[in-house]
Amino acid sequence: MSSFGIGINAEAIDSGELKGKMYHIACKAWFTASCNLRPLSFKFEGDDGEIQTVREITVRHSENKNYSGIPSKEYECEAIIGGIRHEFKLIFYMEACKWVMILPK
Repeated sequence: MSSFGIGINAEAIDSGELKGKMYHIACKAWFTASCNLRPLSFKFEGDDGEIQTVREITVRHSENKNYSGIPSKEYECEAIIGGIRHEFKLIFYMEACKWVMILPK
């Protein structure tokens, strides 16, 4: 460690809290030959209690994140949900093998 503090913050940086409406989802995903994870489609229960299926997801960007110290993979996506094009995030919590969708408020 040097006097300029290089190396003192070498731990994973926390990405803060998620902002938006969270939905727990069942996600169909594909692992490529190089072990990259790609969400293909998902289902979730809407506010009206109906199960909705979302296909043809466009992933614009993905990034490794830490939310409250929990390692995750974040995907910035867009797709048609209920006949309307939405931008949203899909978060995969690696340790729990759990997916959530975050719609902006």
